[in-house]
Amino acid sequence: MNTTDINKKVSIVLLGTALMLASCNLWKKPEPKAELEVLPEDIVELRDDQIKLAGIEFGGIKMQPMGNVLKTNGIVSVSPQNHATVCMPLGGFIKNTTLLPGNFVKKGETLALIENQEFVDIQQNYLEARNRLVYAKAEYDRHTDLFKDDVYSEKNVQQVTVEYRNLTALVKSLEQKLIMIGIDPAQLKEETISSSVSLRSPISGYLKSVNVNIGKYVSSTDVLFEIVNSDKLFLELTLFEKDAEKAAGGQKVIFFVNNEDEEHEAVIMQTGKSVTDDKTVKVFASVESPCKNLMPGMYVNANIQESSKEVATLPSEAIVSFDDKDYIFIFEKNKEELGQPFTEYKMIEVKKGITSSGYTEVNLPSGFAADSDKIVVRGAYNLLSAKKNAGEMAC
Repeated sequence: MNTTDINKKVSIVLLGTALMLASCNLWKKPEPKAELEVLPEDIVELRDDQIKLAGIEFGGIKMQPMGNVLKTNGIVSVSPQNHATVCMPLGGFIKNTTLLPGNFVKKGETLALIENQEFVDIQQNYLEARNRLVYAKAEYDRHTDLFKDDVYSEKNVQQVTVEYRNLTALVKSLEQKLIMIGIDPAQLKEETISSSVSLRSPISGYLKSVNVNIGKYVSSTDVLFEIVNSDKLFLELTLFEKDAEKAAGGQKVIFFVNNEDEEHEAVIMQTGKSVTDDKTVKVFASVESPCKNLMPGMYVNANIQESSKEVATLPSEAIVSFDDKDYIFIFEKNKEELGQPFTEYKMIEVKKGITSSGYTEVNLPSGFAADSDKIVVRGAYNLLSAKKNAGEMAC
């Protein structure tokens, strides 16, 4: 056998071996791939890093009184005794003032110095009348005693009495004028007569308006200052006639100003006893605690809480809406996939009730443990987002 025949046989053997190996590979079963887990419709799972990003926090049901809420609006007002309009009864020229709107003033503090020649005349007339009254009082007492002893006639006594009483009336009237312009009659002496007087604040509070300047002449009808004491504010709320009977004294009111999220509290003092032309009724509520950003005239949105009962509540942000239904999320279990830890959360359908002060009443499904502290109270919307769009958060 020559070399050519040997090479042909070797080639045939190698070809057969290759075909046999190829045939084995064709009939070999493929290795099964790892099956993907199919989560139930009510389950969402997150990794640890996703949980931290979502800000998940747990809590439990809180039993607290909740009542129906009557929505209304109104304005912030101040009682008449806490709102002062300051005028100068006799007018005059503004000699000095240093105040600006927004300044705080105390009761009795000088608002402005006002000058008027008439102030001098009143002081002079008062002092003269007071001096004459001293003499008239002595004459009256002397004539009365002598009349008793039949020394003076009744006519003489009557004349002295008239003079005494006229002077008494004059002194009293001038005293009231002095008090009206801010001068204490008891402190007035001949050497203290002045052409200017201090206009003083009748209450403590903040200046709402200042309508004066140095040298300006003001009359008795001019409003020089407006002062508001905002320590005791109240709400003037408006209710429709059909809702009037739902409001009563002692009910709690939660209100908001300037579309802010901060809640303020008030309590109804009284309700109006008449219906206005537009078929509404006024409700008045006192503000319970001082609020720095609350000022008279502000518009408010208010919720009047009707008679309440104790119900199961959750923070409003713990409840999410999906497909026209309301849900909460609870902790289901921790697990591990492909060596990586995951946490499962389960959606539970609930029925919402009254909402107030950041909490919402929830009607839980039968069999749910109301004392569970594994309810997601923060981050529920992120869990809902993970369910609706797995590409964003869920694995």
